[in-house]
Amino acid sequence: MTPEKLTRQAVIEQALKLADTEGLQAVTIRRLATELGVAPTALYWHVKNKDELLSALADRVIAALVADVDPGRPWDQRLRTMITALVDQTRAHPYLSALLPMIDNNATEEFRRATDSLIGLLTEAGFTLQQADQVATYLVLGVAAMVSCQPGGLDGDDKEKAAELRRQHRLDLERLPPGRYPHLTAFATTLNDPPDLDAYYTFGIDLLLSAVESTAPMARRTE
Repeated sequence: MTPEKLTRQAVIEQALKLADTEGLQAVTIRRLATELGVAPTALYWHVKNKDELLSALADRVIAALVADVDPGRPWDQRLRTMITALVDQTRAHPYLSALLPMIDNNATEEFRRATDSLIGLLTEAGFTLQQADQVATYLVLGVAAMVSCQPGGLDGDDKEKAAELRRQHRLDLERLPPGRYPHLTAFATTLNDPPDLDAYYTFGIDLLLSAVESTAPMARRTE
């Protein structure tokens, strides 16, 4: 690609491709320039530095969080849409949880928009602004933990390696004295087959959102 045809969008898309295939550490100005076939100085017309590049990358991923939210639906349904989108994006881009603390929130329009929408939904549910900010933080951290602890490893991990780790885990649990650890040894039998990830994420999202819904002041007023 010639410097004249290079665009900010092309730079961000290449950064996304690099992060998805090689990890966030691969996203550098020099590496991007090499991949795009231009000198590093050509990129500075589109991103001032690596910090701005990472902020743009975060915005690119986060944009999906509010893309399909129907403003006419009840707050709890809109919240579920957003959290489901966050799970999907974090699964597709596992580095997202590490990326968010690295960026300047004031430089990320989509991050601000998603955060504002999330807090708005929670205040609509009756939480105070302070509570809404806390709940939003808990939800983001809960999604990050859900994805990082995905049974069988992250999406894209080596399936044979995952199966071997599952087998070793099962054997370790089966060696435990069942009289002393009855539930752990019983759990070992669930490790014979690959995990049902659809069920895992459906349950995880239900678990997170049921806590919000049951404590929402608006929900309690209608009981």
